[in-house]
Amino acid sequence: MVTLSEHALLRVEGSMHFRHRRKIIAAILFALVAFLLYPIGRDHLRAAFLLLRIEDPKTTSALARLGTHDVQESVIDIPTAGGPLRARLYTPVDIAHPPGMVIVHGIHHLGIDEPRLVGFARAFSQAGVMVLTPELKEVADYRITPQSIMQIGYAADELHSRVGRPVGILGLSFSGGLALMAAADNRYKQDIAFVVSVGGHHDMARVARFLATGRTTRPDGTEVTMLPHEYGALVLVYSQVSRFFPAKDVPIATEALRLLLYEQPDAAKAKATKLSLSSRAKMELLFSKHRESLREELLADIAANEPQMADVSPRGKLNGIAVPVLLLHGTGDEVIPASESQWLAGEIPTRHLRALLISPAITHVEVGGKPSFGDKLRLVHFMAQMLRELFH
Repeated sequence: MVTLSEHALLRVEGSMHFRHRRKIIAAILFALVAFLLYPIGRDHLRAAFLLLRIEDPKTTSALARLGTHDVQESVIDIPTAGGPLRARLYTPVDIAHPPGMVIVHGIHHLGIDEPRLVGFARAFSQAGVMVLTPELKEVADYRITPQSIMQIGYAADELHSRVGRPVGILGLSFSGGLALMAAADNRYKQDIAFVVSVGGHHDMARVARFLATGRTTRPDGTEVTMLPHEYGALVLVYSQVSRFFPAKDVPIATEALRLLLYEQPDAAKAKATKLSLSSRAKMELLFSKHRESLREELLADIAANEPQMADVSPRGKLNGIAVPVLLLHGTGDEVIPASESQWLAGEIPTRHLRALLISPAITHVEVGGKPSFGDKLRLVHFMAQMLRELFH
């Protein structure tokens, strides 16, 4: 906060010139403090600047840009047993041997082209990291399948070959849980150095029941009650359209729901007019957000699909994980409740769990909310721990 005496001094010195000189002095002092704290402070400074760039990719702050690197971007195809996997590679141009990190997008139809993900990946690469973002087509289409676990493994192998050492995996949303499963898989262990799960899941069926009811439980048995994100029911119906609509309406219902999830409500409603009367009435419940009317039907579908959901759930599969794990979750996450990271933490071998942070400083997978100064510091510390895994 600027005091009254400082205001007076600014007027005497001639505002703009003095402000510029103060910034230079502050930057020099900041650099001296960083030098004195090195190497402990180095990772925290990197983390603070990284968070500034993630929060505002267009920032012109000199501090946020301090020590950053120019980034070269290219779209590549990763060869896999199932055909080429599209990915975007971010390379810091002036570093001979950068560390590598695979960043895996969450559920969003734009996949690796989603602007927030692009900004996120660029921010890491500007910090001196070669970043690879593979496009998981099923996840981008709001479907969680075992194939995505293999694709994460292929991406880790590709980046490992480029940087010459095992790489980090950072998974967002449901991809956080899938990334942990890839790290526990013997086929990919040699390619993965550590895993960061941001807003990841432990048990898909438990998350699905939360999206249907707004209730879930923590590992200690206490109950969590929260209004789930409005698209939760849409995703559940979309993933099993044939269970909710008669066969003749399935193609139209699928397209209408896809358009709605892709944020094209007018086109979705136009498509829904081609449904039968009974199916149109059910679709209207989804359009109008009166989705509680479908609760029992959703719960019955979840029960019928628990074996398939178990195939894409880390639950019961993490004892063999042998790399450092960091878990980050937003306190008020309304898509995947924060209790899921608590469940994950209870299953990951203690010697490999580097950090668990449940923070109001992030929402689902974004920096945001109204955190206290202490919350911001804890997030910086978490990011510093992650950077330490990358650069050491």
